[in-house]
Amino acid sequence: MIDVCCAIIVSKNGILAVQRGLGSSHPMKWEFPGGKIEQFESAEQCILREINEELAILVALKERLKPIEYSYPAKHIKLIPFLCEIVSGEITLTEHIDKRWFGIDDWTSINWAEADYDLILKNLDYLKELGL
Repeated sequence: MIDVCCAIIVSKNGILAVQRGLGSSHPMKWEFPGGKIEQFESAEQCILREINEELAILVALKERLKPIEYSYPAKHIKLIPFLCEIVSGEITLTEHIDKRWFGIDDWTSINWAEADYDLILKNLDYLKELGL
């Protein structure tokens, strides 16, 4: 199993989703930004590093949400989500082709990567309680 962290970045604009490119695994699917935990790295260190690499911003970790396990045909992942807020910087996409802010009531209109879809389902009630 591969441990992967993702950031559910919230702001007054809603929740951030980013879109993968045509040449990636899961082409053109939307996801929460993040990536694999490296050896000797904590989940918290991973998400801070990944967000800086992928979006060129610094985030504050607010809360660790419920993780999920998901089996894609070629890999099995544990997706560990963190609720985050932007502390500094302007979003610059370095690995994705698009970004969008959405309200939690609009999440089903997005073509999510399968693991991210399941992650939202598992945490949906809590995200709605936050008024996102």
